[in-house]
Amino acid sequence: MPVILQLLLFPSAATLEVKNETLAIFNQDTGPHSIELIQRFAQAKAFETTVAVHDEREMQRMIDQQQAVLVLRFPETFSRRIESGNGPEIQAIVDGRRSNSGQVALSYLQEIIQSYQAERMLTATPQLQPASEVVVRHWFNPNLNNAWSIVPSLVAIITTISTLIVTALSVAREREQGTFDQLLVSPLTPRMVMIGKAVPALLVSVVQATIILLGGIFAYRIPFQGSFLLLYGSMIFYIIALAGFGLFISSICQTQQQAFLGVFSFMMPAVLLSGFVSPVENMPGWLQIVTWFDPLRHFIVIVKGVYLKDMGAWAVASNAWPLLVIAVLTLGVTDVVFRQRLG
Repeated sequence: MPVILQLLLFPSAATLEVKNETLAIFNQDTGPHSIELIQRFAQAKAFETTVAVHDEREMQRMIDQQQAVLVLRFPETFSRRIESGNGPEIQAIVDGRRSNSGQVALSYLQEIIQSYQAERMLTATPQLQPASEVVVRHWFNPNLNNAWSIVPSLVAIITTISTLIVTALSVAREREQGTFDQLLVSPLTPRMVMIGKAVPALLVSVVQATIILLGGIFAYRIPFQGSFLLLYGSMIFYIIALAGFGLFISSICQTQQQAFLGVFSFMMPAVLLSGFVSPVENMPGWLQIVTWFDPLRHFIVIVKGVYLKDMGAWAVASNAWPLLVIAVLTLGVTDVVFRQRLG
């Protein structure tokens, strides 16, 4: 049920699209051009309502009380400057507290203004055709559907949560219940114990990832372009790498509460450094080096590439071998800690 709920909520809630916003307009111009643009703004899908304001104090109030994501101001000479061929100016006041939404909404308005200017140029000089025209095609997501970007990433995010919780809480729970002492007197070796703790996480995570894949294919109608064999093969490497982190957290924690805090301390930086929230290329150089040790960074590239664009085996391998290196390092350190605790 948690997986299904997250599959239903994430594509709708975790979106960078701007919809149902309010646009405030202070129109000091009475000419036809400002009226035409305002009518076009009102038809934009990003704005549910368009509110007219009548003075600067009302403009400030709309922004201060977050009643509008941005305010446009048409000067008195706007239409006259367009008719005379001079470049008119429009003042845009954006709410910096919602910088992303404001910038996206502003880009929509700029596109509408540019389209209007292009139409006027063709109307004024119909014998002249534009020197060039940019035809945009969006590969791997033709309609820029937000779910196409979110759902494949959920395979990595939810797999991360389940693997870390199952592995990190296992040993800590046994310590609290006293059953961990039974392992100390059993013929099991530390590596056997590690395998026994990692296998359930592997099974649970693969099942949850399969649920998300089926939901993306059949519920959200996102076509799966690549190879299931490559995806599940790299997923096993990824889960083993995560199991190493989870078992290490579990081995150094005495209680489930400590283990849960350890998972949370690892989970948040892992998501932030993975490229899911912001591109890795936008981070400082030293931080990009740190992200190489984040298994989520590599697996998100794989799952998106295989799911949406049929990433080839060589490209998958180039992102999968860091997972293998991370798994060897984390499991090696965990093995040493387990030997000290079980020895």
